[in-house]
Amino acid sequence: MESKKSRLFIILGGIFIANALLAELIGGKIFSLEKSLGYSPVGLNIFGNHLDFNLTAGVLLWPVVFILTDIINEYFGKKGVRFLSYFAVILISYAFVMIYFSIGLKPADFYISSQAGNGIANMDHAFKYVFGQGLWIIAGSIVAFLIGQIADVTVFQWIKRITGEKKLWLRATGSTLVSQFIDSFVVLIIAFYLSGVMPLKLVIGIGIVNYIYKFVIAVVLTPLLYVIHGWIDNYLGLEVAREMVEQSQNEA
Repeated sequence: MESKKSRLFIILGGIFIANALLAELIGGKIFSLEKSLGYSPVGLNIFGNHLDFNLTAGVLLWPVVFILTDIINEYFGKKGVRFLSYFAVILISYAFVMIYFSIGLKPADFYISSQAGNGIANMDHAFKYVFGQGLWIIAGSIVAFLIGQIADVTVFQWIKRITGEKKLWLRATGSTLVSQFIDSFVVLIIAFYLSGVMPLKLVIGIGIVNYIYKFVIAVVLTPLLYVIHGWIDNYLGLEVAREMVEQSQNEA
């Protein structure tokens, strides 16, 4: 049975870290949610700013990370979430160090013009622009991730102490909404306001647009929690699963 618990932690942790790392790597692309769904931009007026749902591609994966945070919290407690969160930050930092190292490598002559026929005049410049996110963005993303994870774990366990094992949807969705709110604004404030790129009003407006999207996605994905919860209970056996849930609550 201990092997099943360990295997479960590895599976959940692997998916958690993979999504966190991928969210960072694809976060440099900004896409139009409305156009991707076949609609015209909504044109929200927030603090005098005309804003559409132009989102970083990373928002596609962060809701998955926070759902997994709640599942891991449910069965492995704060210690499990904290271990994976710190480990994820180490791996993300390592990934960016290696990316910056690779950016500094001198390109082969043929590589520079290898995609000229596809409209990319300089592949080396394209590589730098795609992967070379600014230090402020990296710092903001990592800090926001850690603060969001701590908030998620804390709120999750707080609601759980009040409601007991019932109302999984409430503690999971409630903790995710709080952590997503923090994540939405912290990363923007550090990456764009403190660095002097954007005024505070614009940063807050963009944060609100991002949070509206994350709010809706968090609610929509709530049924997925019960699907994963049911699979884990079936995999471990109901008795063992309940023991793990109780133990995680006692350790909180």
